[in-house]
Amino acid sequence: MKIGKDGLYEDLKRRILTMELDPDTDLDEAGLCEQYGLSRTPVRETFRRLAGEGYVEIRENRGTRVSPMSHASLRQFFLVAPMVYAAIGRLAVQNFKPRQLGELGETQERFRAATEARDPMAMVIENNRFHEIIGEMSWNAYLRPSLGRLLIDHARIGHTFFRPRDAEMERRLRLSVEHHDGFITAIAGHDEETVVDLVFDHWELSRENMELFVAPQGLKADALVEAGRGSERTS
Repeated sequence: MKIGKDGLYEDLKRRILTMELDPDTDLDEAGLCEQYGLSRTPVRETFRRLAGEGYVEIRENRGTRVSPMSHASLRQFFLVAPMVYAAIGRLAVQNFKPRQLGELGETQERFRAATEARDPMAMVIENNRFHEIIGEMSWNAYLRPSLGRLLIDHARIGHTFFRPRDAEMERRLRLSVEHHDGFITAIAGHDEETVVDLVFDHWELSRENMELFVAPQGLKADALVEAGRGSERTS
C-alpha cells in the first residue's frame, strides 16, 4: 500500500485516536516502511511530526511508541480540560474567520451522518476534527498545542461514548449532536457566554462515560463463576 507521507500521518493519527493502536504501543519503523511503501526518512519525519503534536513519544535508542496514558496524565487531563476548552471557546468567538465557520458546519454534517449510520470510528474522527477547528478559530499559539494534546486523550478515553449500548447512551449521543449545532449558532452570533455554557454542558456529557472507562465497575464474583461454568459446559 503506497499512500505517501501525508497518508501515513493521517492513518496513524486515526489509529491512535480510535484506539486501534493502544497507548504505549511500540511502532515498528521497518514494518511501517514496508506496509506504506515508504523509506525510513519519511517515516521518521512523520514520527517527529506526530511527536510534536503529542500522539507519540520518540525515545532515544528505544524507538517510538504511542503516547501512554498514566494515572498522573489522566489526573491532569480531568483537572485542566474544562478550563482550556472554555478559554478556547471564548477566543474562537472573538477571532473566527467565515471560512472556518463553514468548515465547522461541514464537519458537523459529517459527524451527524456518522451518528445516524452508527459508525463509531467516523464519529470519533469527526468529533475530534470539530473541536480542532474551534481551536484553530482561537488563533492562539499558546493554547492550541494544549488543546491538541487534550483532544488526543479525550478521544482515546471517551471513544466508548460513540458505541451506544442502551437508550441512555443513545440519548447522550443525540445531545452531543445538538451541542455541536449550538456551538455553531453561538459562535456565528458572537455569543461568548453561550459558548462557555455549552463547553461545560458538553464536558459533563462525556465526563461520566470517560470516568467509567478509566474506572469500570467491577465484575461480581458470581458472574465470574457463571462464566466459568458456561465454558465448562461448552468444552
